[in-house]
Parts: sequence; structure tokens; C-alpha cells
Amino acid sequence: MNDNRNIVHMDLDTFFVSCERLLDSQLIGKPVLIGGTSDRGVVASCSYEARKFGIHSAMPMKMARQLCPEAIVVRGDAGTYSKFSEAVTDVIKESVPLYEKSSVDEFYIDLTGMDKFFGCQKLASELRQRIMKETGLPISFGLSVNKTVSKIATGEAKPNNQLFINKGTEKPFLSPLPVNKIPMVGEATYRTFCDLGIKQIKTVQEMPMEMMSKVFGKNGQTIWQKANGIDPTPVVQYTERKSISTERSFDRDTTDVKKLEGIILAMAENLVFQLRRGNKLTACVSFKIRYSDFQTYSMQRRIPYSSADHKIIPVIMELYKKLYQRRLLVRMVGVKFSHLVEGGYQIDLFDDNEKVVNLYHAMDKMRERYGDRAVMRAAGMEAKSISRWNPFSGEPPPLLPNRRR
Repeated sequence: MNDNRNIVHMDLDTFFVSCERLLDSQLIGKPVLIGGTSDRGVVASCSYEARKFGIHSAMPMKMARQLCPEAIVVRGDAGTYSKFSEAVTDVIKESVPLYEKSSVDEFYIDLTGMDKFFGCQKLASELRQRIMKETGLPISFGLSVNKTVSKIATGEAKPNNQLFINKGTEKPFLSPLPVNKIPMVGEATYRTFCDLGIKQIKTVQEMPMEMMSKVFGKNGQTIWQKANGIDPTPVVQYTERKSISTERSFDRDTTDVKKLEGIILAMAENLVFQLRRGNKLTACVSFKIRYSDFQTYSMQRRIPYSSADHKIIPVIMELYKKLYQRRLLVRMVGVKFSHLVEGGYQIDLFDDNEKVVNLYHAMDKMRERYGDRAVMRAAGMEAKSISRWNPFSGEPPPLLPNRRR
């Protein structure tokens, strides 16, 4: 399958910085940092001018300012960046038969078979030019026979350029590059490679696959295949899950405000955790309430893309307070997140300092190890039957009627 495919990987260059420069031309050519503006903030993105000083994403803002005192710090606006991302998505959607949006600023496009009619290189180049013309954003891409080689090629093409890897030249292209260019080789794996004296992909290509499996376990074979330019992973049509939700029906209708608020908070907290576990962000939150007379009301609100408790839970509680009528018994409550995209923590870094981001990582790690209810807010502790369902595992959701708490 690899030999006959034409896969494009497109990546918007320093996406958040580029958006800010469209809004303020005075930022062009200057070192720019996007993220929390306090010393405890985190760098969400930085310009190439700032990277020359050793600054990178996820670095504490205080350290970044020390490395580049003249850098311009911009707090950033997730809502603005989401709109620019949607504009790029619309252009791609209109232009190609099959694409996958892997994050707010990355896309995979399958042009297999298009070379018979248009020429894949020409089509990809024209698409890139159209995106830059219609959105004003710089974008780079790599074109090869599979997703791995194309993604690495995009990294080599940056900034604001394009690179074609001809069929049959994948291994020579990859061999001189450092091993941390391979997708899925993070800091820990890279340190292991360095401890073994392995710096270039060429060395990995020459290693027996069995040795890679012994050293790196189940990921060893995958890393070896990627190092050799082998990746049969298909481009998945962009029809990702649109929403996740959970509801709670009571065996006895209630007006117990403390009970209601505790359960709603616990439901929202758990559902936000499911977002982070699925590496998703939501841009729309909804709350639903059904009274004893079966009258059902719901309300939703658009928010900047987020997967943070302190951004989402207050909105849910506010919607609940607008809909709740104390004179009626409550039969059911529900929480829903929609307009989901890939993204994890990346956009939440704008407003969150390093301490908050690390707190979420620590809580989620404990939940993954000891269960979804291992860490919870005190107000939601009595909601003992919150679901342990992972909405992104492909398994059907459990039925949750008639729960007492």
C-alpha cells in the first residue's frame, strides 16, 4: 500500500504567532512569545526569532524572558486561533477528497490517484498557495508515500516551504537525521538512544528489529519501521467524534440543591477528564435538566477550545443555575461537550501557569493508574456512581438510568 500512495502533511508555521502577526503587523520580524504573561506562565508558542535564543514551547515564561529579555509577550486568545484554524480547514475541505485534521494546526491529506489527473506535487503546491492567499497564514508541507515520512519532511521544509520525497528515497532522506525526528520518540526514548550512543536514524535503520523490540518493548518495532520509512497508517477521514455527554436520572425526583450541584460538578469534572484522556478540546458546553413533569430544558454556550476544569466547570454550573427552577422536582440532569477537536493541553497554556498545567497532568496520571475517581473535588465526593467509561475507546457508552447518587 505504501508504494502507491501520495500523502501530504501540512503544518501551519508557528501558528499562534502567525495569527497574532496578522492582527498586529508590528510583531513581524520580532521575537514573540505566546502564553501566560506572569513569571509562572508557560510558553504556548514562540516565533523563530525567539527560538534562536533556545526558547521552546512548554518552557516556563520566566526562563524564556531571561533568555530573551527583548521578546514581546502576548497572552493569546484561543477563540481567535480556533477561527483561523477553521478557516484553513474549510479551504482544505473544498480542495481535496480525503483529509485528516490531527490538531488545530496540522493536517494529513491523501492524494493517492490524483496524480493521474492533476499531479500531486502541483496540487499540493496550489493548495498551499491558496491557504496562504485566503488566510494570510504561512504553511509548510511534506509529500511522500506515507504519513511518517511526510511529517518529518514538513519539519525539514520549515519555515514556510515545501519538500517532496520521491518514491524509493525515503531511507536515504531519513538516514542523516537525528533520531528524535522520528514521531513518537519523546525525551525519555531519546535519552535511551543517546545512552546507547545512537544519534542518527541511519543507525536505527541498520539495527535488527529484534534488538529494537528488546530495548524499547512493544514500541521498538514501530520505531524501527518509521526509521526505515515504513508506515501503512491510513489517512482517516475527518469525521471524528463530534460530542461526548453523560446524564443522570434519579430513582426519586429531588430538590436537594446540595445533591444536585454535587452530582453536576462530579459529572462535569469526569467528562472534562475524558476530554484530556482522549486528547480532545471542546468549544461548546451544554447542560440539560428534566423535571418531574417530564418538561426538559437545555442551554449551551460557545467557549474557546479548552479541556481545563477551571474553564469549563464554572460555565456548566452557571448554565445549571439559569435553568434550575426550585419549585419543581428534578428527574434528570445531563452535561454535554461538542465541537470536539484534537488538541490536549496546547491551547490551555495561554491562560494557565505552569503550576496549573502540572496539576492537571498529576491528577490525570493518578486517575489513569488508580481509577477515574481517585482524585475529585470535595463537592462531588457523594456522587459515587460516576461512569468510568472512556468515550474515545470505541466501546459503547454504559446506560446510567436510576442512579441514586
